[in-house]
Amino acid sequence: MSKILIVEDEVSIAELEKDYLELSGFDVLIEVTGDAGLRTALKEEIDLIILDLMLPNVDGFEVCKKVREVKNIPIILVSAKKEDIDKIRGLGLGADDYITKPFSPSELVARVKAHLARYDRLVGSGMKKNEIIEIRGIKIDKTARRVYINGEEKTFTTKEFDLLTFLAENPNHVFTKEELFNKIWDMESVGDIATVTVHIKKIREKIEFNTSKPQYIETIWGVGYRFKV
Repeated sequence: MSKILIVEDEVSIAELEKDYLELSGFDVLIEVTGDAGLRTALKEEIDLIILDLMLPNVDGFEVCKKVREVKNIPIILVSAKKEDIDKIRGLGLGADDYITKPFSPSELVARVKAHLARYDRLVGSGMKKNEIIEIRGIKIDKTARRVYINGEEKTFTTKEFDLLTFLAENPNHVFTKEELFNKIWDMESVGDIATVTVHIKKIREKIEFNTSKPQYIETIWGVGYRFKV
């Protein structure tokens, strides 16, 4: 079942859209502010977004821009404005469609189905989905070798990325520094395991809210490290 996210501050409109979409077999989530919509869009496995432009806190243009930086799912913009400039700007930010209020719910459902079908055809015809690891606000795109912390991209060196990815792929497993060095640097760790400590420190500075009380990479004293989930 495809999951649709509606980001719309007019609750009555959002509920009407939800009713029609659910009758068509979709799973639907609603958010009424831009910041909440952005968080949900980045955190959840959403298949399509119906995004109003005039939203509290963060407008739809910014939400569209941030989502498109991370995900390639269809985005349908909704606005009460009829000016072409808004349509041009929205499509320029990566939106797939633009619909002006008022519109019939059946038209919206038809557009949703059309965009999902098109997206499925693209994926099925060879556009492979990126291999993604998502754990409590951390998103690791293995295919693109990019890391996002609560939706914000962070820059990692090659070895930092490899080390973080390896730990995240083996959660709750305690690895010694020697094991991590051998795995990531692919050589004997004679006298060089301190590099693991240095890299763990740098990774924590990028992913942890408080490096003195790490929530992700935990030190097991006398043994090594593990990635907590």
